[in-house]
Amino acid sequence: MNFQYSGKRISGQKIKGKIDADSKAVALRELENNGLIIFEIEETKPWNKDIILNKSVKVKDFVVFLRQYATLIRAGISISDSTKTMMEQTENYALRTALTDIDKQLDQGVALSKAAERHPKVFPSLLINIIHAGEASGKLDEILNEMADYYEKEYRNKQKVISALMYPSVVGIITILLSIFLLVFIVPTFVNMFGSMGEEVPAYTQFVLSISDFAGKYWWVLFALVALVAILYKYFIQYESFAYRMDVIKMRFPLLGVLVHKGALVRMTQTLSTLVNSSVPILQSIEITEKVVSNRVISEVLSEARDSLTSGESISKPMKSHWAFPALVVQMIQIGERTGNLDHMLTKSAEFYEEEVNQLSDRIKTLIEPLMIIILTVLVGGIIAAVVLPMFSMFETL
Repeated sequence: MNFQYSGKRISGQKIKGKIDADSKAVALRELENNGLIIFEIEETKPWNKDIILNKSVKVKDFVVFLRQYATLIRAGISISDSTKTMMEQTENYALRTALTDIDKQLDQGVALSKAAERHPKVFPSLLINIIHAGEASGKLDEILNEMADYYEKEYRNKQKVISALMYPSVVGIITILLSIFLLVFIVPTFVNMFGSMGEEVPAYTQFVLSISDFAGKYWWVLFALVALVAILYKYFIQYESFAYRMDVIKMRFPLLGVLVHKGALVRMTQTLSTLVNSSVPILQSIEITEKVVSNRVISEVLSEARDSLTSGESISKPMKSHWAFPALVVQMIQIGERTGNLDHMLTKSAEFYEEEVNQLSDRIKTLIEPLMIIILTVLVGGIIAAVVLPMFSMFETL
């Protein structure tokens, strides 16, 4: 965070300046420690697109940072010098600010994981725990490279799901807007023209005209309903029970729900595999995965699995009887527990479902494209037909 301050030195000289700090209190304390008397201090918002558009670092920038950081450490450069190098060359404001503070912490003898923990908006808890494990094992460079792979895969899988959902959403919005435009502006014009010529309007056209009249007079009601639904959703999503039901609906939604379901399984297996492979304790790995998976249905079962493991039972026990966990995942975890290769089995599961997500997203796009075209044709064609029917009646009377 950036703060602008004004004050004076002990000598009485008035000063103004800026300072980077984690909070206003930290900034004030640091300035006072430097012998300054502060009159006023306030946060400033830098005009930087990375900060305005993103509270954290873009995935692309983050992956590049992890790979370059790993390369420097593998080359035998100290963590402190590697941090300084990355701090100087990164163009992302948020990342550079975080690295500047981490560099100061490292100079004071603080561990990298502890220093990174001070910047949760830049460094996720998953990465911090992995770094901590890397520091303990002495394989920090390998772990940073693995995390770069992890974030690349996670980003790619997320984009696959978004891409599959984007097409029907965009076409659906275009269809609705086009239908409203035709109903409000086009249909009444033609129907009024036919009415002035003394032509009788067919029943179907009259029905469409009734819808057109309603849309023209009460369009604001439709927008108000949409806004109300959005506000209510934002309010109720804060409650766990409602959020849980919404995740269930997303996973069980016809066709697209399968994609969301498998996408959640990919994220769970990838995250848990990465943590276990990095020597993070299994209970802690499950707890971190619960937070990272972003699906309350999966998170709840993972919580039960953690309780099961704490009581001396199998991780897979609560998964067996839950609909969200396919037999393949359960069997892979059981084999991993028995053989001591849990990370390997989870990786294989992640690879399998990642391929499933890729194929399913392509299949959904292939299926939805003609379906959306049919829906668009039926709706728009139906409205146009309401205009054309009176024209046929008029030609018949000629």
